[in-house]
Amino acid sequence: MSDISPEDDRIARLEIRLTEQEAVIEDLNAAITAQWTVIDRLSRQLARLQEQVEESAFRAASGAPEPPPPHY
Repeated sequence: MSDISPEDDRIARLEIRLTEQEAVIEDLNAAITAQWTVIDRLSRQLARLQEQVEESAFRAASGAPEPPPPHY
């Protein structure tokens, strides 16, 4: 017969589950942090693109000449 009591076995299993859950939480936290980095970058890009579209629409509405493309 085993020297481990049912209570000790239960505690050991709970400790193992806790350790596994802590590892999963750390992994999820790292994934969320990486996603927020991407979201921040994309938000800045979107804001710049919105400004460019608004400037283009303003130039088109005002009849101002378009600047030449960068390759000229």
